[in-house]
Amino acid sequence: MKHILFFILFFTALTVSAQGEFNSGFKAIPAPKFSTKPNKKTPIPEVKDPQAEKTDIPAIKTPNVFDNTSITPKSKFQIGEEKSKFTMSTENDFANPGDRYVPKMEKDLDKALKDAGLKEGRGELVKKNISLGEIRTKSAYFIVKLRDFGAIDGDLVKISSNDQVIQNQLFLDSNYKQVKIVLVNGFNKLDFEALNIGSLGGNTAEIQVYDDKGTLVTNDYWNNLAAGFKATIIATKE
Repeated sequence: MKHILFFILFFTALTVSAQGEFNSGFKAIPAPKFSTKPNKKTPIPEVKDPQAEKTDIPAIKTPNVFDNTSITPKSKFQIGEEKSKFTMSTENDFANPGDRYVPKMEKDLDKALKDAGLKEGRGELVKKNISLGEIRTKSAYFIVKLRDFGAIDGDLVKISSNDQVIQNQLFLDSNYKQVKIVLVNGFNKLDFEALNIGSLGGNTAEIQVYDDKGTLVTNDYWNNLAAGFKATIIATKE
């Protein structure tokens, strides 16, 4: 019994001694202290992605077709290549595209003018002498003015008084041309003969007659008169 008690006391003393040695030699490691403000002078180390070195792929460059002289455009209308000379059109490179419509427009205009009586037509020619009336006057002379009232197409007129030629050939245009005719006492026959027909129809003229005081005595016209025929005014001087 004494031996058992002695063994328990010995074991207890040994345990307490061991705990004292461990407790006396242990020292706590204090936590590191960090400054609240980072040092601005310290550079931040660059961190490289290890996968980046393994995946270094070269950039893709889009090819420029204009830099490649081996590529030929499919269009044949390129600089330096002659165009096809075959064409059904009579126009040249410098023609006005609107010219193709001009003949039809002129034809329509001619028809409208003829229908309105403003232009000669290739209708039936007047193949007879015509009278433009009779005048009684005390005037010593007449001033006769004539013009082509239609298109200017080359109408020519000969003027005579009592079969005496006053104007051998008078070209009619858009402006009045005047001729002075001296009257004899009594009967005066004034003839206006169509020497030709114009390129667009018969001989056409408008006539105005003024006395020596500048008063308009008569205003008349002839239309589509055939060549060789006359328009006549009879004037009686009192």
